Amino acid sequence: MKTKTRPVPPPHAKRSVKELLAPLTEAVVLGQNLFPAPLEFTDSRGHTTRLPRYLFTGPGDRGSFLRVGIFAGVHGDESSGVEAAVELIRRLHLNPEPARGYELFIYPVCNPWGYERDARWLKSGGDMNREFWRGSAEPEVLLLEGQLMRLAFDGIIALHTDDTSTGLYGFAKGHQLTRHVLEPSLEAASRFLPRNFDRSIDNFHANNGVIEQGYSGILGAPPTQKPKPFEIVFETPHHAPQELQVEAHIAAVESILGNFRAMIAEAQNI
Repeated sequence: MKTKTRPVPPPHAKRSVKELLAPLTEAVVLGQNLFPAPLEFTDSRGHTTRLPRYLFTGPGDRGSFLRVGIFAGVHGDESSGVEAAVELIRRLHLNPEPARGYELFIYPVCNPWGYERDARWLKSGGDMNREFWRGSAEPEVLLLEGQLMRLAFDGIIALHTDDTSTGLYGFAKGHQLTRHVLEPSLEAASRFLPRNFDRSIDNFHANNGVIEQGYSGILGAPPTQKPKPFEIVFETPHHAPQELQVEAHIAAVESILGNFRAMIAEAQNI
């Protein structure tokens, strides 16, 4: 998740969000727990863009559900997280058990313009993941800040890749349990890709692949939100095989959901 210099944004689309989401069409039609809830934003030139969002409600007592937001494609050239989010939705439709006790809001393509052009940047040329809670005028950022404020998530998971890392790692912020939720998720994902055990990752001190600092302006909870949600940025090595990155992302998300649910239940019983 390094800060990079801005190239001139590529003008032409290379891939399609519509085609990416096509496998979910049948699931949405047939599913009882899966609902499409797309958002729209308008840029400075008056062009309207749809930002995909899906709501998945797992089994269990809905009166005590935990609400978690899963975000991918903040950087448009990090496609493994995007594909993992779509595949996660498809798998939950077939087997909702990993989402037991949760209301999941899944945003598989947070930067549609960048995704379609395989570009890290927003259409403006800015880095979306340095704009949050800094008075940004970027319409995608304003839209997602509104979601983060209104929905007041109990947990936030952002899926990323790092082209300078040879292994898995993650950033832990927010809730005091976050590190204890991230650690087993790295272990679960290491069935598919190795973990990064370097003491310094992305210019931050790391302990077994866990970083407890981070960049300013990344997608996260409103600074005023209380209580704090858990906030995890999960990173796969960008140059690893795409299919293994996808599986690592999914394994991590399922582990995070299972362990956070168990820890909250245990805390409530103390």
